[in-house]
Amino acid sequence: MATLLEKAFERAAKLPAAEQDQIATLMLDEMEDELEWQAKFSRDTVKLDEIARDVRAQILHGETLPLIPDELPE
Repeated sequence: MATLLEKAFERAAKLPAAEQDQIATLMLDEMEDELEWQAKFSRDTVKLDEIARDVRAQILHGETLPLIPDELPE
């Protein structure tokens, strides 16, 4: 276990049970949230890669316009 996490557990262990439960709930919720985000991004990465390939192809074929309006063709 990481040293900082051990230190946090040692400090939390000195708190009343209700406060320990609150901390545990926050930690578990945060870990679950992180797992959900990781799962979502891993699914979306394939789609984002596909979009990026399409955009690069459009740029290569001159099918895009500059983002800066002053550089738009007349």
